Amino acid sequence: MPADIHGILLLDKPLGVSSAAAVARAKYLFNARKAGHSGSLDPLASGMLPICLGEATKFGAQLLDADKTYRVTARLGQRTQSADRESEVIEERELPVFSLQQFTEALDSFPRQYAQVPPMYSALKQEGKPLYEYARAGITRERLPRAIVIHDLRLLDWQPPDLSFDVRCTKGTYIRVLAEDLAKQLGTIAHLAALRRMEVGPFGAEPQWSFEALDSMSAEQRREVLLPVDAALRCWRRFDLSAAGVSAFRQGQTLSLPAEPPGSAPAAAPGKVRIYSAGLGFLGLGEIEATGRLVPLRLIANSA
Repeated sequence: MPADIHGILLLDKPLGVSSAAAVARAKYLFNARKAGHSGSLDPLASGMLPICLGEATKFGAQLLDADKTYRVTARLGQRTQSADRESEVIEERELPVFSLQQFTEALDSFPRQYAQVPPMYSALKQEGKPLYEYARAGITRERLPRAIVIHDLRLLDWQPPDLSFDVRCTKGTYIRVLAEDLAKQLGTIAHLAALRRMEVGPFGAEPQWSFEALDSMSAEQRREVLLPVDAALRCWRRFDLSAAGVSAFRQGQTLSLPAEPPGSAPAAAPGKVRIYSAGLGFLGLGEIEATGRLVPLRLIANSA
């Protein structure tokens, strides 16, 4: 019988496994009633896949919108139809002799804000069909560019023909397209040879758990590796609610916060906050209005 398991698993997703399959396996291992991932990772990519269990699924959107860091290997001098190693090479070029200085300069000068055109081999839909279905039929559709931000690019290694680098970027960035665009700046072509996600939002230093490690644990040990439900909300400001307001907040009612004496600083500035109460812990998310009212946004169940 599935149980009410609450928390976040930082899975080290292996190659060859879809995000949906990874969630299904994690859900089975934890015997969890509810589970979902917060930002898919292609089967050809490995690395961090946060899986939300139970009440944590209510806050997975915070990770979907978060910045992410990837370790990238781009194979220069070869282009494939899908821009990764999933399809055959359709063009090859002889590579010039590159220096590490050239790569460093290329990464440093690469636009940090640019309009990226999504690839045809993507799950974006047009007229109800994902683009990859058109691509497989030999049809090319016009795609509107999307604004993305590259926060950081750092050279790791050059072992011809493979260039390795780390990138930290906003959501919606196609690393396959980034590899092609970077190669174009270098005067050549490329495709994505390997990809590993290193960080998602606030998660980077925490341990990631492989299925092999989870398989070897007892049910109690597995639960101990879960991060708390509110772990993905570290960037949200904390607000401690008095005991008198807990019942109304849990019922989704807007609260009027106590007025401060004239001339004193307000107890809570307007904005979105994560809500706690003494003895009860995390209650959910809310927004403090300029008028001094606290509006509930997303609540956890009382039993979580």
